[in-house]
Amino acid sequence: MRISLISVGTKMPGWIQTGVDEYAKRIQKSLGFSVVEVPLAQRSKSSNVAQSMEKEAANILAKIQDSDFVIALVVTGKKLSTEDLSKRLAEFKVEGRNIVFLAGGPDGLHESCRQRANEQWSLSDLTLPHPLVRVLLLEQLYRANSLLEGHPYHRQ
Repeated sequence: MRISLISVGTKMPGWIQTGVDEYAKRIQKSLGFSVVEVPLAQRSKSSNVAQSMEKEAANILAKIQDSDFVIALVVTGKKLSTEDLSKRLAEFKVEGRNIVFLAGGPDGLHESCRQRANEQWSLSDLTLPHPLVRVLLLEQLYRANSLLEGHPYHRQ
Protein backbone atom coordinates (compact mmCIF):
# COMPACT_ATOMS: atom_id res chain seq x y z
CA MET A 1 0.00 0.00 0.00
CA ARG A 2 1.12 3.48 -0.86
CA ILE A 3 -0.55 6.76 0.02
CA SER A 4 -0.15 9.85 -2.07
CA LEU A 5 -1.57 13.33 -2.12
CA ILE A 6 -2.18 14.98 -5.48
CA SER A 7 -2.39 18.67 -4.73
CA VAL A 8 -2.77 21.81 -6.80
CA GLY A 9 0.09 24.27 -6.39
CA THR A 10 3.84 24.01 -6.77
CA LYS A 11 5.36 26.89 -4.80
CA MET A 12 4.48 26.45 -1.16
CA PRO A 13 5.58 28.82 1.61
CA GLY A 14 8.60 27.60 3.56
CA TRP A 15 6.63 26.88 6.73
CA ILE A 16 4.22 24.65 4.76
CA GLN A 17 7.07 22.73 3.14
CA THR A 18 8.75 22.29 6.53
CA GLY A 19 5.55 20.80 7.97
CA VAL A 20 5.02 18.55 4.95
CA ASP A 21 8.62 17.34 5.06
CA GLU A 22 8.45 16.59 8.80
CA TYR A 23 5.27 14.52 8.72
CA ALA A 24 6.12 12.86 5.39
CA LYS A 25 9.38 11.68 6.97
CA ARG A 26 7.46 10.24 9.92
CA ILE A 27 5.03 8.21 7.77
CA GLN A 28 7.23 7.35 4.80
CA LYS A 29 8.33 3.95 6.10
CA SER A 30 4.90 2.68 7.14
CA LEU A 31 2.68 4.35 4.53
CA GLY A 32 4.99 4.98 1.57
CA PHE A 33 3.76 8.57 1.33
CA SER A 34 4.40 10.99 -1.52
CA VAL A 35 3.13 14.38 -2.62
CA VAL A 36 2.41 14.93 -6.31
CA GLU A 37 2.04 18.56 -7.27
CA VAL A 38 0.11 19.82 -10.26
CA PRO A 39 0.49 23.41 -11.39
CA LEU A 40 -2.06 26.03 -10.49
CA ALA A 41 -3.79 27.08 -13.71
CA GLN A 42 -3.21 30.67 -14.75
CA ARG A 43 -5.73 33.06 -13.24
CA SER A 44 -6.24 36.69 -14.16
CA LYS A 45 -8.99 39.28 -14.08
CA SER A 46 -10.09 38.18 -17.55
CA SER A 47 -9.73 34.41 -17.06
CA ASN A 48 -12.59 32.06 -16.42
CA VAL A 49 -12.32 30.22 -13.05
CA ALA A 50 -14.22 27.21 -14.39
CA GLN A 51 -11.73 26.80 -17.25
CA SER A 52 -8.81 27.07 -14.82
CA MET A 53 -10.34 24.39 -12.60
CA GLU A 54 -10.89 22.14 -15.65
CA LYS A 55 -7.21 22.41 -16.55
CA GLU A 56 -6.20 21.55 -12.99
CA ALA A 57 -8.63 18.61 -12.98
CA ALA A 58 -7.18 17.24 -16.22
CA ASN A 59 -3.70 17.35 -14.69
CA ILE A 60 -4.92 15.68 -11.50
CA LEU A 61 -6.87 12.92 -13.25
CA ALA A 62 -3.92 12.12 -15.53
CA LYS A 63 -1.91 11.14 -12.44
CA ILE A 64 -4.46 8.65 -11.08
CA GLN A 65 -4.32 4.95 -11.93
CA ASP A 66 -7.53 2.98 -12.55
CA SER A 67 -6.79 0.77 -9.54
CA ASP A 68 -6.23 3.68 -7.11
CA PHE A 69 -8.71 4.26 -4.30
CA VAL A 70 -9.34 8.01 -4.52
CA ILE A 71 -10.44 10.29 -1.69
CA ALA A 72 -11.37 13.86 -2.57
CA LEU A 73 -10.82 16.37 0.22
CA VAL A 74 -13.79 18.73 0.15
CA VAL A 75 -15.57 20.84 2.77
CA THR A 76 -18.85 18.97 2.19
CA GLY A 77 -17.29 15.51 2.54
CA LYS A 78 -17.64 12.93 5.29
CA LYS A 79 -16.20 13.91 8.65
CA LEU A 80 -14.03 11.37 10.46
CA SER A 81 -12.65 11.37 13.97
CA THR A 82 -9.01 10.45 14.45
CA GLU A 83 -10.13 7.03 15.67
CA ASP A 84 -12.31 6.57 12.56
CA LEU A 85 -9.38 7.56 10.34
CA SER A 86 -7.18 5.06 12.15
CA LYS A 87 -9.74 2.29 11.51
CA ARG A 88 -9.98 3.23 7.82
CA LEU A 89 -6.20 3.26 7.57
CA ALA A 90 -6.11 -0.27 9.03
CA GLU A 91 -8.68 -1.38 6.43
CA PHE A 92 -6.64 0.18 3.62
CA LYS A 93 -3.52 -1.64 4.84
CA VAL A 94 -5.36 -4.99 4.80
CA GLU A 95 -6.70 -4.32 1.30
CA GLY A 96 -3.25 -3.30 0.10
CA ARG A 97 -4.64 -0.77 -2.36
CA ASN A 98 -2.94 2.48 -3.22
CA ILE A 99 -4.75 5.45 -1.69
CA VAL A 100 -4.75 8.80 -3.46
CA PHE A 101 -5.98 11.96 -1.75
CA LEU A 102 -6.98 14.92 -3.93
CA ALA A 103 -6.64 18.53 -2.76
CA GLY A 104 -7.75 21.35 -5.02
CA GLY A 105 -6.41 24.83 -5.41
CA PRO A 106 -7.87 28.10 -4.16
CA ASP A 107 -11.18 27.41 -5.93
CA GLY A 108 -11.45 23.80 -4.79
CA LEU A 109 -11.75 20.60 -6.83
CA HIS A 110 -13.49 20.41 -10.16
CA GLU A 111 -16.60 18.21 -10.31
CA SER A 112 -14.78 15.64 -12.48
CA CYS A 113 -12.35 14.99 -9.63
CA ARG A 114 -15.21 14.59 -7.18
CA GLN A 115 -16.89 12.15 -9.55
CA ARG A 116 -13.71 10.06 -9.90
CA ALA A 117 -13.35 9.84 -6.12
CA ASN A 118 -14.41 6.68 -4.33
CA GLU A 119 -15.06 8.76 -1.22
CA GLN A 120 -15.19 12.42 -0.25
CA TRP A 121 -13.81 13.49 3.12
CA SER A 122 -13.81 16.78 4.96
CA LEU A 123 -10.90 17.81 7.15
CA SER A 124 -12.94 20.59 8.77
CA ASP A 125 -16.11 22.63 8.50
CA LEU A 126 -13.78 25.59 8.19
CA THR A 127 -12.58 26.72 4.78
CA LEU A 128 -8.84 26.07 4.85
CA PRO A 129 -6.15 27.62 2.68
CA HIS A 130 -5.20 24.95 0.16
CA PRO A 131 -1.51 24.80 1.22
CA LEU A 132 -2.50 24.16 4.84
CA VAL A 133 -4.52 21.10 3.79
CA ARG A 134 -1.23 19.32 3.04
CA VAL A 135 0.11 19.74 6.57
CA LEU A 136 -3.23 18.97 8.22
CA LEU A 137 -3.73 15.75 6.21
CA LEU A 138 -0.20 14.55 6.88
CA GLU A 139 -0.44 15.24 10.60
CA GLN A 140 -3.71 13.32 10.80
CA LEU A 141 -2.29 10.38 8.83
CA TYR A 142 0.66 10.33 11.20
CA ARG A 143 -1.64 10.52 14.23
CA ALA A 144 -3.93 7.74 12.91
CA ASN A 145 -0.97 5.51 12.07
CA SER A 146 0.52 6.17 15.52
CA LEU A 147 -2.69 4.79 17.03
CA LEU A 148 -2.34 1.64 14.92
CA GLU A 149 1.28 1.18 15.96
CA GLY A 150 0.65 1.82 19.66
CA HIS A 151 2.79 4.96 19.65
CA PRO A 152 1.85 7.47 22.40
CA TYR A 153 1.60 10.49 20.03
CA HIS A 154 -2.22 10.57 20.17
CA ARG A 155 -3.83 11.41 23.49
CA GLN A 156 -7.50 11.02 24.22
